[in-house]
Amino acid sequence: MPTQPITLTRHILSQQRVHPEATGELSALLVQIGLAAKVISRELALLGLGALKGQTGDINVQGEAVKRLDAFANETFVHAFGHSGLVCTLISEEMEKPLHLPENCGRAKYTLLFDPIDGSSNIDVNGAVGSIFSIYRRPTSGDHTAPEPNLRPGSEQVIAGYVLYGPGTMLVYADSHGVQAFTLDAGIGEFLLAYDQIRIPAKGAIYSVNEGHSGAWPPEIRRFVDYLKGRDPATGRPYSGRYIGAFVADFHRTLMSGGVFLYPADTAKRPSGRLRLLYEVNPMGLIAERAGGKASTGTGRILDIMPTSLHQRVPVIIGSADDVALGERFCRGDLS
Repeated sequence: MPTQPITLTRHILSQQRVHPEATGELSALLVQIGLAAKVISRELALLGLGALKGQTGDINVQGEAVKRLDAFANETFVHAFGHSGLVCTLISEEMEKPLHLPENCGRAKYTLLFDPIDGSSNIDVNGAVGSIFSIYRRPTSGDHTAPEPNLRPGSEQVIAGYVLYGPGTMLVYADSHGVQAFTLDAGIGEFLLAYDQIRIPAKGAIYSVNEGHSGAWPPEIRRFVDYLKGRDPATGRPYSGRYIGAFVADFHRTLMSGGVFLYPADTAKRPSGRLRLLYEVNPMGLIAERAGGKASTGTGRILDIMPTSLHQRVPVIIGSADDVALGERFCRGDLS
């Protein structure tokens, strides 16, 4: 008799039975994220019709032109959680300030941070994009509708994950028990368990970075990347270079195959790096660590950073534990 596939909902419910202290809100929250992902995945499949291609004409808080799909995906997440009773505050790349949901705040226990569409520049060329999410417990003090109470280190995340919209749609999340991945079966409209307890290889053979900016990198990063490209079969070099230009897609390959992803500081344009700490780097950092990998700025653990603003940017080296540790040694000046 064929094995019955495990749906996202069934998997979450089975975890609740193993942990009787669970009250169900987190399970329902993940199901709603799955719903938002299905809606976005459907629209991406219809992009050939052109309805969501191009830009809205607006500029977001990052100073970036807003794609129509960015705006659609942001509204999809907002609608998924309005009147849900699950989250009291939403924080998004596309919104300057936290969005308070007063209809939920009598009972909601959580805050949701998200990047609705990561890799927007890939949209018009049919490239891979993704969504990233991070879940914290609701602040217990202060005005949680203001930025300050929501500025907490990534180590306090309860659940974090992403959705990859590629040849297939995959939802990956990390909780206190590990990292799971689910693939969307469009025929039945369900996310089905594809990988349980993902472990990233301790060392890989791929590096992922936008080398077009190498002239403005700190010298220690240039030395690290040059080392990875050097030929030495005894140490598994050279590494192969792969770069998609969507953090979700590049990180997913690194998670599954091993290696290292970098987005360093750029002394010419982005001295603090490009990726946002709260809703891009922290979620991926939690996933990396729960899968046995590492996430670092080059000088310290990502999840230990105390944020100073909602849209703060940080440099990142993330992936296999041995590869990230090697990058940190270059950044400290131990290797040259």
